[in-house]
Amino acid sequence: MNSSDSRQLTTPAPSPHDYVGTPALATPAQVIVDVLGAPEPQLCDPAEPMIFADDLAAVRGDGVFETLMLRNGEVHNLQRHATRFVTSAAMLDLGEPDLDRWLAATELAAEAFGASVGAPEAALRWVYSRGRESTGQATGWVTVAPIAADVLTARQSGVKVMTAERGFRIDLSERSPWALIGAKTLSYAANMAALRYAKAHGLQDVIFVSDEGHVLEGPTSSVVVLRDNTLVTPPIEAGVLPGTTQAALFRVAEEQGWETAYEVLSVQDLIESDGVWLVSSVRVQARVTELDGHEMPRAECADEIEQMMWEAVAH
Repeated sequence: MNSSDSRQLTTPAPSPHDYVGTPALATPAQVIVDVLGAPEPQLCDPAEPMIFADDLAAVRGDGVFETLMLRNGEVHNLQRHATRFVTSAAMLDLGEPDLDRWLAATELAAEAFGASVGAPEAALRWVYSRGRESTGQATGWVTVAPIAADVLTARQSGVKVMTAERGFRIDLSERSPWALIGAKTLSYAANMAALRYAKAHGLQDVIFVSDEGHVLEGPTSSVVVLRDNTLVTPPIEAGVLPGTTQAALFRVAEEQGWETAYEVLSVQDLIESDGVWLVSSVRVQARVTELDGHEMPRAECADEIEQMMWEAVAH
């Protein structure tokens, strides 16, 4: 199976009888595919339970995931997500994912979503768990659901952001490899708590900083800064997750003659910059309109940069 970055999905749409253990379904709000629980990936009834109570994904957050954009029948930036998925699994000492199997499950899920829900944009998520504590058998599934309304709002209107301490130094990954810095694990409780805190205070998002005050990333996004006609992001060595959308953006920008750089950044660097964006796979981009109470500028070239971001996710 060809694992290209973006593929047109052509698998025939499933009939209602293809869903496991259920008669014909009404239009579901989402689609679920069991990747590892049967000889081949198979559709599941989204109204029925999916995992056992002793699955370590639920008990301990012991697993990895990726969230990809599904847009008009295409899964975007697929190869970068697949590469990071394999890397994250290796960091957790999980078995190497069978990418052909995951890609087959992705095609099945995307086709079922198009046939049932039919929304033009969706979040397609891979989840790979260490599995049941009682059996040690790995589990995995793919879900597809329409994107949330606040995603569209953030794209169009931008986001007000606060900075927040992450609680570690940038050399944590070197000193403590078990901290899994750089792996996209299921343990996102602290990230979600930070977002809830921001929203409770009238803001929409967060940018984490290290103990030294260095800019890291958002709870679900990478930070991209425009400075002197150069796009800048914190280096991986600073303790951030390798951003698939940021990497794709830099590739597109370089092809179009822009300068890009990986640099250690302070909060003041962001405030004094020509613009800041939070970039991610499904939201794509959200321009920071306010940072720690400081109004942030919209650069004259902002439309051009945001267009490159859309081109990037299609790569």
